[in-house]
Amino acid sequence: MTNALILGGTGWLSGRIARRMLDDGVIVTCLARGGRAAPDGASLVRGDRDDPDAYAAVEAQDWDHVIDVSSRADHVTAAVAALGTRTARWTYVSSMSVYSDEVTVGADESAPLHPAAEAGDEYEYGPQKVAAENAVHALGDRALIVRPGLIVGAGDPGDRFGYWAAAFDRAGAGDVLLPPTEGRTAQVIHVDDLAAFITATRVTGAINAIGAQHPLADVFTLFRTATGHTGGTVSADEEWLVAHGVQHWAGERSLPLWLPAEMTGFMARSNAGYRVNGGALRPLADMVADVLQDERTRGVGRERRAGLTGRQEHELLAELRRSPLR
Repeated sequence: MTNALILGGTGWLSGRIARRMLDDGVIVTCLARGGRAAPDGASLVRGDRDDPDAYAAVEAQDWDHVIDVSSRADHVTAAVAALGTRTARWTYVSSMSVYSDEVTVGADESAPLHPAAEAGDEYEYGPQKVAAENAVHALGDRALIVRPGLIVGAGDPGDRFGYWAAAFDRAGAGDVLLPPTEGRTAQVIHVDDLAAFITATRVTGAINAIGAQHPLADVFTLFRTATGHTGGTVSADEEWLVAHGVQHWAGERSLPLWLPAEMTGFMARSNAGYRVNGGALRPLADMVADVLQDERTRGVGRERRAGLTGRQEHELLAELRRSPLR
């Protein structure tokens, strides 16, 4: 019987991977600090990856598949050193953020990467992922490097895609503040589609695991329709939003999915490799419906890691209506 070691397995994506493998009859072991429970049926081995002996309990065993999602290069490098000779297959979940070219539309896996982070560098997500990929490349044709873009679905801890379900739903008959949409696209992948690909594929090398490109305006229309929003939408231009302290993409006081106009390629990359190797993509409308149900369950007015609070949005809308420039 196949066995797998997931370095993590208790988080959002890694937990979905573990659950999928268990459902497929795989014997799953999760190595994690133990702050959260492993999925039912998986074994939990407690280990802090900051500890030099983190892998002592699992490095004497042979594994059919090791899966790592870490965003720290030192963690990935240490794991490869401890376990690389004991596994038949290794999957590393990297990120689209490894790419330095954020302009070219339709760029594939051959696009240039950021310089890899080095020991002692200030932490930057993209360069850390590049350095981690470099460690995994040492495993040769046993390794798959998956580069997802924005992952969405129920339970999403990042709150970016779900913000728009919450914003339209809480507005009811009121207005919703939108960023500029002209020339902007969105690409997302459902967490369960990504988990299914990771557990089933036998491909190796690097793969962009991301959905189709959709005009950002169409994404907002889908959320508006799904929520039954009957109010209006008010668009502000880039300069006005930036001047009023609204961030792009993510974080507090942000409008998620909104990118600077010059970042034309960031959410418009090629997913041909993913599709030709069997990667599934559910319809965008289904992802919107799934996220909306989850947001309603968790509460559209809850504190979020990304987006505007209802009060912030109301204040910005009021200011925008008073402004001669938008």
